[in-house]
Amino acid sequence: MNFEPGGIYHIYNQGNHHQIIFYNRENYLFFLRKIRTLIQPYGNILAWCLMPNHFHLMMEVTTSRGATQSRIPTELTDLNHSIGILLASYTRAINIQENTSGSLFRQKTKAICLNEINGISSNWFTSFGATFMNVQILESQYLQVCFNYIHANPVKSALVENPEDWEFSSYADLKESRNGNLVDKKRVIELGLVI
Repeated sequence: MNFEPGGIYHIYNQGNHHQIIFYNRENYLFFLRKIRTLIQPYGNILAWCLMPNHFHLMMEVTTSRGATQSRIPTELTDLNHSIGILLASYTRAINIQENTSGSLFRQKTKAICLNEINGISSNWFTSFGATFMNVQILESQYLQVCFNYIHANPVKSALVENPEDWEFSSYADLKESRNGNLVDKKRVIELGLVI
């Protein structure tokens, strides 16, 4: 994926064959520490949710290249590479824990640019032979739809009845019922995202 500064991306991946990737609470917490170290230096985390067999991140990229808090030389580090390191190092830890080997995640991590104008909406549309101007700004609505989707995932999967009951999501932090700081709450408000 070509990450561009200013882009807001929905980044996600899942276990091979929908397999479990988080076996216990410490696995979730370890993955979150990896996100903080390897991914957060590239921008603002707006939402996140870790599910038993997949994960979601909504992130505004502020720089696609640069140094992270890892031991990787700056010239070799970019966001794509850091995502790869995140998944490889987590896979290594799980393979040791579970006495397994091989890939834990699907080969390709998906990253969809949510605020890219091309392909999301058009300013003009034709209906019954007449051309009209589209007055809705779907680019900003798409951000909210993705934001809601990420936080509703545990409810949709019947893991909990209310999104705030799922420990491994940014929902409780944004509702301020937990004092997490992985999400940039100020930037969430500036973008008009509402929990």
